[in-house]
Amino acid sequence: MANTLGKRYRCEVCNTEVLCTKQGAGSIVCCGKEMAEQQPRPLPSSD
Repeated sequence: MANTLGKRYRCEVCNTEVLCTKQGAGSIVCCGKEMAEQQPRPLPSSD
């Protein structure tokens, strides 16, 4: 899996968050496990 520029990744073990600033091949690993890509947070409604 390639790292995606501008995406955030989170370790499910220690909750460390990483922001990818350089795209490339490979995966981000923390605590011996591959970090999961976070989904974007929804923006609040501007009613």
